[in-house]
Amino acid sequence: MSELDNVLKLFDPISLKEMDRVKLLNRVDTKYVFDISTLIKVLPEISTYYFILEIDGKRTNSYQTLYFDTANFDSYIQHQNGKLNRTKIRFRKYIESDLNFLEIKFKNNKERTIKNRIKAADIETVLSTESSNFINENSKLNPNELSASLWNSFTRITLTHKTINERLTIDLNLGFKNNKTQEETSIPHIVIAELKQGKANVGSDFVKIIKKQHVRPMGMSKYCIGTALLNKQLKSNNFKERILKINKLKHA
Repeated sequence: MSELDNVLKLFDPISLKEMDRVKLLNRVDTKYVFDISTLIKVLPEISTYYFILEIDGKRTNSYQTLYFDTANFDSYIQHQNGKLNRTKIRFRKYIESDLNFLEIKFKNNKERTIKNRIKAADIETVLSTESSNFINENSKLNPNELSASLWNSFTRITLTHKTINERLTIDLNLGFKNNKTQEETSIPHIVIAELKQGKANVGSDFVKIIKKQHVRPMGMSKYCIGTALLNKQLKSNNFKERILKINKLKHA
């Protein structure tokens, strides 16, 4: 058993049904990027404050995502240019629980993330009529202009705070594949932790503990980083800091 598995045993478990009370589909997100060794240090310190999602005895869960974008990568470019009121479209498969969703993520000009989603039979590589209608009804995007762009896979640890409305997701083993060229890349050495709160709370137990490791918040869109790494022709000035951070952690 790995060191990570042993550390995860310190947490009290929670079921998927119990965790549904903290859906946070309208929320403030704060991301942190660091390495595995830092994660191993932090987890024991936060274990008394959070429940861990456990499905069929597993405390790490596998996810697969397929993002959709226009031929000109409008969703990517809007994020790269710092535009607020921006939208991302994706299918996400929760492998252990055998659930699939079509999700619309909207980041508004108050820096809040609002997510709408519907269940799907599976990930669609071509949008069905039902999916197109959902996108039409819940976004300003034209589904006829969207096509499958980027595959993303990762392993997730999901924590829910025991007393406040807060969820913490910790993503590991990130891999990407360009849907059109089939080119692949991975960044297995980094951890992306995302704190999801109803309203920003710097007194969060995770925030206090991660600060002691000299880790500060840093935006890190998995879609944008994967797209930038696999599409060198695209403008990526605003992601250079993130890419430098990824490379630095690789040699830490």
